[in-house]
Amino acid sequence: MNHTDFFALLDGLSPTHLADSWDNVGLLLEPPPVRPSVARVLVAIDLTEQVLEEALAFDADVIVAYHPAIFSGLKRLTQAVPLSRRILKLASAGISLWSPHTALDAVPGGMNDWLASGVGQATAVTPLQPCAAAPELAGAGLGRRVTLREAQTLAVLVSRLKTHLGIAHVRVAMAPDHKDQRLSDIALCPGAGGSLFAPLPGPTDGGPQLYVTGEWGHHDVLAKVASGASVILTEHSNTERGFLPTYAARIAAAAPSIEVRVSQTDADPLTVW
Repeated sequence: MNHTDFFALLDGLSPTHLADSWDNVGLLLEPPPVRPSVARVLVAIDLTEQVLEEALAFDADVIVAYHPAIFSGLKRLTQAVPLSRRILKLASAGISLWSPHTALDAVPGGMNDWLASGVGQATAVTPLQPCAAAPELAGAGLGRRVTLREAQTLAVLVSRLKTHLGIAHVRVAMAPDHKDQRLSDIALCPGAGGSLFAPLPGPTDGGPQLYVTGEWGHHDVLAKVASGASVILTEHSNTERGFLPTYAARIAAAAPSIEVRVSQTDADPLTVW
């Protein structure tokens, strides 16, 4: 498949116009000269040195990295700066770089909905921030608020999330009366959901009983617990990485001639010792 058609395919799976206004999504690097065609694609969360070396060994034509490696302005590209060194190495190898980020979060059936599916069957799943760029697309937007079909204890919800995310540990801030109480109203956001969560009221004023995200500030967590809500933190990319096999499978199904591989070296930088 040629590059133009492949990038159009990626845009069809998670349209870039759904991304939040602050984000930097889509084609981030188009090296000169571009390789003749796209035959091999590596999918990862982050463009780390390990992922880059894996892509070179795989002879990938494109890296689809969920997080945009190029985000804020780059004033120079030198070998002394690790990120610019990786960008230069990609360019010299003729490997293109694409990032879907919040477009993949926002699209119905994307990363937000995958994360929401990890807490159990729901009677309602709605965006916390509906997508203003596509009001006609029902369910598009950032974050999700989930109403469970059957309320569950915090312990059960923690267990479900650990299984869904494939991790052994999470951090939990429990509201004083949530040890045995069953919860059904949950707000979720992959990555760092604090900006979406902050405006929501406490449970007694109609807000969620539980918040789930990767990372969130200490004082923000304290404030939510004081309002009567509990918080589960998983570390940033642990809320995202588990969706990559589904995303890669969708790319492969739309382009059967392309070999699509999920990175085996991509990992959250934080581990529990």
